[in-house]
Amino acid sequence: MLPMTTLVIGGAASGKSAFAEGLVEASPAPHLYLATAEAWDDEMASKIARHVSRRGDGWETVECAHDTEARLKSLPEGATALLDCATLWLNNRMMAGADVVQATSDLLEAIAESPARVVIVTNELGQGVVPADAETRAFREAHGRMNIALAAQADLAIQVVAGLPVVLKGATP
Repeated sequence: MLPMTTLVIGGAASGKSAFAEGLVEASPAPHLYLATAEAWDDEMASKIARHVSRRGDGWETVECAHDTEARLKSLPEGATALLDCATLWLNNRMMAGADVVQATSDLLEAIAESPARVVIVTNELGQGVVPADAETRAFREAHGRMNIALAAQADLAIQVVAGLPVVLKGATP
């Protein structure tokens, strides 16, 4: 059985979301998709639509771009939830001017207090080039610290590279 907290990390378009969806689908229902993305433009709207169609029936989507922590704490016991994704969650917080250290702490607490199993998808941003501007460097640094904290708290951590899972921590069910 899937542990209470699983982290799935990988680069952009690495297959991490599809892999995480498979983990959730192999776990007890109900299957909840905690959506942190917002359709800022046509490209993002198209990406969201692809994710929705790939999931198909059997999923309940919970839009939570701005109230993720409350939603995590209110999930039904025994459910399995996919938080997709922590990168966009952090972006939402930074764009709103939030204290990202406190926000990350609040997210970790909400995951720990959730009565559901939670699979968290996040991007690996630290293996690329150093961003040219201070704002993007600050995001990358905050994101790296968030990922370290999420991995430390997770029972299972899996990196997805080219669609292939590599277990970093814990044992797969």
